[in-house]
Amino acid sequence: MSEPMPGPPASGRLLPWTGGEGKPCYLLGDGTGYVSRLADEIESVQLGMADALLEHAAELLTEHRLTGEELRYLARRLSESLRDVKRVAESRGARLGRAD
Repeated sequence: MSEPMPGPPASGRLLPWTGGEGKPCYLLGDGTGYVSRLADEIESVQLGMADALLEHAAELLTEHRLTGEELRYLARRLSESLRDVKRVAESRGARLGRAD
């Protein structure tokens, strides 16, 4: 039998990377330390990469000459990017909720 996944710690920040077996990582603290700054930088890179990928996808899709393999590759990269952006949004949304 599988055990239910524990929810996020009450004051933990969801980090923009996963731990072993793809499990979420959380940071406990006041948000001013090295790991918090590293997470901020990684989130910024992930959002920038997503923006660049969207522009690239738009260019590729207007060409109408994509092979099936190229389209699958693009879909995989867009899926990965969307997963990253969703994690950033969840992390930032949770921190906004705690600011009340």
